[in-house]
Formats: sequence, structure tokens, C-alpha cells
Amino acid sequence: MSLEAIEGLYPSIVWKRFYDLSQVPRPSKSEERIRLFLRNFAGQNNFDFREDETGNIVILVPPTPGCENKPTVVIQNHVDMVCEKNKGTEHDFTKDPIELVRDGEWITANGTTLGADNGIGAAAALAIATEHDFDHGPLELLFTVDEETGLTGANNLQKGFISGKILLNLDTEEDGAFYVGCSGGMDSAGTFRVEYEDIVTSYEPYLIFISGLKGGHSGINIAEGRANSIKLMGILLSRLQKYDYQLVYMQGGSKRNAIAREAEAIIFIDEANESAIRELINEFSIECSLEYKYSDPEIRVQFEKKAHSSVTIMNAYKDSFKKKIIDTILAMPHGVISMNQNIPGLVETSTNLAT
Repeated sequence: MSLEAIEGLYPSIVWKRFYDLSQVPRPSKSEERIRLFLRNFAGQNNFDFREDETGNIVILVPPTPGCENKPTVVIQNHVDMVCEKNKGTEHDFTKDPIELVRDGEWITANGTTLGADNGIGAAAALAIATEHDFDHGPLELLFTVDEETGLTGANNLQKGFISGKILLNLDTEEDGAFYVGCSGGMDSAGTFRVEYEDIVTSYEPYLIFISGLKGGHSGINIAEGRANSIKLMGILLSRLQKYDYQLVYMQGGSKRNAIAREAEAIIFIDEANESAIRELINEFSIECSLEYKYSDPEIRVQFEKKAHSSVTIMNAYKDSFKKKIIDTILAMPHGVISMNQNIPGLVETSTNLAT
């Protein structure tokens, strides 16, 4: 669909710029192609530009006649995007364009993140550069890199790279509103010394796969009560401990600032317990569907047998270590911790169990 997805949307120039950006791969720390796109854009429109060693680019848009003495305004955004895809989606974020999809009044992507953070901000900046229906003073369009994994571009801006004293950041969520201030964050990582044991030879491998969650941004969407696939997997594995099983693999989430949408685990079980385990998992799936029917209506919990040849892992976690991992997942907080006392509806502190 892609280009057809934006037909009739207003302002058309903003959506056309967003489509153009979506055709250029731009993962964090790999922004070479989008930087080339911006350099070409500046050249095609006869705009001067500067680029620093970090990869930040500022495009200089001259004032409209009569506004030469107006103050310079910096319009800032970031060009990288969070790159996530659903399991089974064939997409290489370093090479492939994002496929835009029209879903009612929303623009989404086909099995991947959309890149509207902050692609729509970059699109707005590029649209302003070539829009002639309003007067403006000198503009500096500042495109920073690697925002999603550490604000690298913004943190490495050097004195003199921009000259404007007024800066508007376009990385916000609400049209027609000015934001003063921003959030901050810290990362926490835990490590364990893994303890292994042999896989019981008579046991059979099964895959547990939790999918269909909406996920979302760990700051923007954290107060919406969306499910976290890692937490759900921890709950399910805990309930399964009434049966003997061996855990050989578990993975969930992929980005520090994204709510985990999928999680999978490979367990080895005694086939005598297969029907009881399947019934427990089906009941858990129904429970999840009811609990999250509004926030995550497409949630699914799958349980399927795997061929021994498809499982390359040769050892299982010791039972004591398995319990330690499960208990840690259950104990880890996720979601809103406190709300702001002065501004209704504003999250003060939150945490995201990300990977």
C-alpha cells in the first residue's frame, strides 16, 4: 500500500515528506542513508547546511523577504527510529523501506514499527523548509542522530553549530501544544551466573509464544495499562512449575524504550503431562484475553511441539536457577510507579521491564 496510504491526508506536504523519510532506512547508530537524504534535500533546494563529526546536520533556510531581521529559530528533531518487527515479519531495517498502511484514521506499518517517532517531526521540518504560504525569519533545521539509544547526537552538539537562541523541539506527541521540560531516564541491567543441567532424554521440546501485544513507547504509552509479554511469560512459567519441566531458552522484548510485545520460551516436558500443560496454557490465554481485551485485543498465547532437530540448545537451566529467573521476573516492577501531584494525568515515575 505505502504511498496510497497517505492519499487525501492533510497537510499533504507533511505526509509526502513522511512517506519520503519512510523509504530511507534509519536505525539508531546507522543513519548514513538518512544523512545522505538530508544533504541531497539541501542541495536540491539550494539550502546551505552543516554536518558535525557525530552526524548531526543543520539545514539553513533563509528568511522570507522582509523578515531578515527576525530572530533565528532552530527547529529540532531526530532522524533515527526504534526498529522492531513482529515475529515472522521479513524486514531488514538496514535495507528495506517502511511499508505504510492505512487503518481507518490511523497510519501504521506492515508488521514493523512505523518510525513516526520522530519521523513525523522530521517531515514537518522538511515541509516548513519548502512551504511559502507564511513569513518567517531565518530557520535552522537541526536533525540529530542516535536519540533512541542515548541522545548521542544532542549530547555531542558543539558550541557554534547552531546560532539561534530560540529552539523548538518537534519530538512531542500532541498537535497544537507547546511542551516545557522533558522526561529523563536511567537503565538498569541485571546479570546472573547461569547454572545448567542435562536435558532429560525422555522429555520433548515445546515452544511457548506470546504475541499480538500492542507494545508501544515506554514513556508515551506506559500509563495505558498495556500488557508486557515478559511479565506474562514469567507468570505463565511460574504456574507451570506444578509440573516437571525444563527451561532451555527464554527471550522477550528487544528495545530499552519499548514495551515488550512478544516473548518466547522453549521447555522440555514429560509427554504424560502434555494435555494438562496445554489446558493450563489455554486457560491462561483466555485469562489474558479477558484482562487485556481493551488494551491488547489481539493477544495470543501459543503452545506447539518442536522437533528435536530444531532445538540446538544442548542444556537446560537447573531447576533452582529456573526458579530464580522466574521469581525475578515476577518481582520486577513494570508500569506507573507514581503520578505527578500537581498536574493531573501526568506520570511522575515509571519503569519498563524491556528485555
